[in-house]
Amino acid sequence: MSTAPTQTRPGQHSLFGWSLAALLREWSARVDAAADDLPQGTRGYQLLTAVVHGDLPSQAALAASLGIDRTVMTYLLDAFEGCGLVERQRDPADRRARRIVATERGLEVLAAMDARVAAAEDELLSGLEPAQRAVLRELLEQAATGTGPDHDPCRTVVQATKATDVSDAQVPRGA
Repeated sequence: MSTAPTQTRPGQHSLFGWSLAALLREWSARVDAAADDLPQGTRGYQLLTAVVHGDLPSQAALAASLGIDRTVMTYLLDAFEGCGLVERQRDPADRRARRIVATERGLEVLAAMDARVAAAEDELLSGLEPAQRAVLRELLEQAATGTGPDHDPCRTVVQATKATDVSDAQVPRGA
């Protein structure tokens, strides 16, 4: 497979947007299938990722970071707490605030999810050689950096894959 850049000739349209949309749609479907045992599927995976890897000082900050309504975030966190994946801890800096912290089980589940997501991504990109996959990932991350004021990858994915229906008002799946 040639890695030479393709150029759009006059009168020929670019398939760039279609390619990105097709990959995102298929990525979302595969990750949702891999995360089907988490409350809210892909959104739940992004939530757990943000809890573990983000430096978010409160439940409100977590909701804002992921672009999730605060009342919906409460239901989501209740579901995650009920599953033993996270716990709300009193913030030592502000007794009124609660920090969301992953439990040991939450860390284990995230590690397993990360492996399942990596496998889904590798399957999605199976038409490329492993070195090409690495280059594609690196170039996409590089191109996406600086595309707007939001540099939070979790929020970007949540917003890009968010359904246009009223799913925000629904009780979390798996609760």
